Amino acid sequence: MARTERFLVDAILFDLDGVLVDSRECVERTWRLWAAARGLDADMVLREAHGRRTTETIASVAPHLDARDEGARIAVSEANETRGIYEIAGARELLASLPPRSWAVVTSGIRVVAETRIRHTRLPNPPVLVPADEITHGKPHPEGYLTAARHLGVAPEHCLVVEDAPPGIEAARAAGMRAVGVLGTYDQDALGAADAIVPSVALMRVTARDGRLDVSLA
Repeated sequence: MARTERFLVDAILFDLDGVLVDSRECVERTWRLWAAARGLDADMVLREAHGRRTTETIASVAPHLDARDEGARIAVSEANETRGIYEIAGARELLASLPPRSWAVVTSGIRVVAETRIRHTRLPNPPVLVPADEITHGKPHPEGYLTAARHLGVAPEHCLVVEDAPPGIEAARAAGMRAVGVLGTYDQDALGAADAIVPSVALMRVTARDGRLDVSLA
């Protein structure tokens, strides 16, 4: 796929973990503890977990368990856990450069976990937050991104998604949106369906121009 280095859009929709917040240490510790307690292979679980809702991961790796009950237990542990949660370099500056109500966060985490991580890293509160527990279908289904676009009053084709995981890229594509893949959680090959790939959001620059967002990639 030909790569794009510049986008002119009306809104940017960000994933949270792996894009704005580095939670990998926390997430992997949580899943490894859960896998060990359930007698499951932790590496197998982690291959399924990144970018997906907790309940959907559990249903995939352990269909014999009650995904809702297991997910609720994991949510309780994550809701107050801030060890291993860090702001990703450049995230604060990028968000500060965006006009009000021109961006949103769409996460595979539930609201209480997302808000804990945003508060802990002291990132700006998103004007629109679409968490996993307030939609019916998680990524790679487009519902989350379509919901965010609707709340911002922006047509899907005028949105740019920033994602670090294949399910999120798939969700953006299914929503009719363009996508930038961020390296880290996955390598470049895994994010090949994105319109562009950057090592970090620190290499994204946004200029408000005539009511639109001019997004360039270093």
